[in-house]
Amino acid sequence: MNTASWDLLLTGATLATFDGGQPYGLIEDGALAMAGGRIAWIGPRAQLPADAQARAASVEHLDGALVTPGLVDCHTHLVFGGDRAHEFDLRLNGASYEEIARAGGGIASTVKATREADEDELFTQALPRARALLADGVTTLEIKSGYGLELESERRMLRVARRLGEALGIGVRTSFLGLHALPAEYREDRDGYVALVCDRILPALAAEGLVDAVDAFCEGIGFTREETRRVFERARSLGLPVKLHAEQLSNLEGAALVAEYDGLSADHLEYLSEDGVRAMAAKGTVAVLLPGAFYALRETKLPPIAALREHGVAMAVATDCNPGTSPLLSLRLAAGMACTLFRLTPEEALRGVTVHAARALGLDDRGTLAVGQRADLVVWQVQRPAELCYWIGGGLVRAVYCGGRRIETA
Repeated sequence: MNTASWDLLLTGATLATFDGGQPYGLIEDGALAMAGGRIAWIGPRAQLPADAQARAASVEHLDGALVTPGLVDCHTHLVFGGDRAHEFDLRLNGASYEEIARAGGGIASTVKATREADEDELFTQALPRARALLADGVTTLEIKSGYGLELESERRMLRVARRLGEALGIGVRTSFLGLHALPAEYREDRDGYVALVCDRILPALAAEGLVDAVDAFCEGIGFTREETRRVFERARSLGLPVKLHAEQLSNLEGAALVAEYDGLSADHLEYLSEDGVRAMAAKGTVAVLLPGAFYALRETKLPPIAALREHGVAMAVATDCNPGTSPLLSLRLAAGMACTLFRLTPEEALRGVTVHAARALGLDDRGTLAVGQRADLVVWQVQRPAELCYWIGGGLVRAVYCGGRRIETA
């Protein structure tokens, strides 16, 4: 009679749990058991129950391979039509991000391509991008709307985001980003567009279960604090958490604003002030660092890492995968960039793509390896955590599990 109570037992692993006080939460020569999509046992192999082998339906010895929580990419714009490779050329020939945007490029050009694509086309274009992130260890993915800027196109984007999660067997969280850019048809009626977002588009999409959080782009070329506040108030009335693109190109005190609304995260933050840091610390708002955009835009203004450390603000790291300013398809590379460009330590960067990234999405059931957590984990072809930031490129993934199920990454 089969008495197995564990679906899988992994032994001989180097476990970076990111749980507890040890660096990386490291357990040498560890073991981990999964059952019913959750972690059922974890600890040093020497402490396994005497009947561990009998409990497990399957046992795999990892020969010292590193195991981490599944990576969490907490800021992407993965679903969009077309691409903006030509803008890369323009920037290298001297045009600034703002100049391109004000000339009708930037977000506006992606809006046009996205509106012209049907749902299946958007899914077909987005699927390889999602697969690339999965192949590099991502088991939970945030996907924003914001390239439709009208109800039907925003709905298509969010429906595609949900489909991607179902097709790949990974976790997907959606963020409604209606205040991303001003659509051409509302160029002379900003107030009318903000009212449309707050009164019609957001409530309709929330009622359909397509929205997990609400985001906005609070910036000189985006939306003001007052306009952002209006959409945050609407989100609050609908019971939805908020997050914000803040302080990327200037300081409009967006971080303090999103913290005021108990926001999940403030993202980018190159121009974040000390007051903004304090506001985030007081409310537990996560700082999401986006080194891909910093790199692609050749920025020189660094986020205030020392101040974030000093005030105990959790720092997440994400790809910001998007067609214009961060065409980045590797969260592990983003973590390496955060070390090299922002001077995070490897442990800070890896906590930033696991436990802190999960927190930036309001998720407390993943991001660490601990009993009761979702069995989202990655087995790597390395033996030390810092190697995940050290190696630039290359395929380091050996196996990916999401909810206890091994996921095909090819």
